[in-house]
This record gives sequence, C-alpha cells and structure tokens, in this order.
Amino acid sequence: MPTSALPRNRFERRRAETRRALVRAARRILAETGDTSASIQTIAERADVGFGSFYNHFESKTELFDAAVRDALEELGQTFDEHLRGIDDPAELVAGGFRLGARLADTRPELMQVLRHRGLGHIHSDSGLAPRAARDLEAGIASGRFTVADPAVAVAALGGSLLALVEMRFARPELDGDEAASNLAEMLLRMLGVPPADARDVARRPLPDLG
Repeated sequence: MPTSALPRNRFERRRAETRRALVRAARRILAETGDTSASIQTIAERADVGFGSFYNHFESKTELFDAAVRDALEELGQTFDEHLRGIDDPAELVAGGFRLGARLADTRPELMQVLRHRGLGHIHSDSGLAPRAARDLEAGIASGRFTVADPAVAVAALGGSLLALVEMRFARPELDGDEAASNLAEMLLRMLGVPPADARDVARRPLPDLG
C-alpha cells in the first residue's frame, strides 16, 4: 500500500498505523460490494481500532472512502510503473497498462474490485492512474506516435475502457483475459492514431511476469 515518509516518533507511527488500518478496512468493504453504507462502528471493528479513533483521522465516511479509493488507485499506478519500467514507447505503455490490468484481476482481485466498483468517479483524478495516462498520451502526441486532438477526452476513453475490461474479467471469468486485453489495447491504439499493423504488434509484445 502506498505510504508517505516514515513517522518520526512512536506516537506518530501509531497514528499512521491506525489511519492505514481504517483505509485498509474501507478498501476491503469497497472491494466486496462497492457499498459505502457500512457504519463507522463496523469500519472500526474491521480495522480493529477503537470507535473514537475514526474521528482522529477522518471527518466523515465519505472522506474515508474517498481516501481508500485514492489509495487503491495510487497503488495500482505504482504497480504499473514498476512492471512497465524501462519501456519508452508510449503506445507500448498504454497497451501494457490494459494487459496488466486484466492480469491483476486474477493476482490482485481486491485492488481491481475497488477499481471496478468506484473507479468511474476518479477517471480524471489528480492522482493514481489518470495522471499517468495523461503523461503517456502527451508523450505520444509530442513524439507523433499519437494523433489526438483532445488529450482529456482520450484519458476518459482509456479510463472507461479499462473499467469495462475489469468488469468483463469479473463478470465473465471464463473468457481469456489476456486475449481480450490485447484485442482491446489494439483497438485503442488504432483510435489514438497508431497504424493497424503496428498496433497489433505492440498490443502483443511480451509482458513482465507479475510474480
């Protein structure tokens, strides 16, 4: 899970640990149902912290669940960064993100269930996946790899397509996730202006093992 700089003293460490426990509990609840109606008492019990601890960190459940979604999306973004490190081609980065997303539905289901249930409202977030997608799109436009008139619309198209792919992975687990992700990546690369033959090749290049 993403963490900030380590707290300097015991009190700050315990406070940070309590906050992380609340965020983890909220993430588990979101992954299970996407429902935010759980009581603060239930959340505190899931986090194994005292009821009063909640208000030392969050003013409302809305604030907590928003923090939980942001935390999950930032972890997902960091996972993409880690596994796609060293790739310079913006088209390969876009395709790799979709293909890794399909595989993470199997290897990191809780993380991807949070995206499935709550990701739509964060497509244009200033943290997590959106700024990374914008970065890769802008690099592709600057290099001539992509021919996109409006990067913000392209980010929305990529984000919506990733959510649809994740929904399909969970709703129809019998389908070949790798093949579906590669086919979708190929279509999206063509939408971004990559020539058809090139898009097909890029969407099927070897991926790193998620371990």
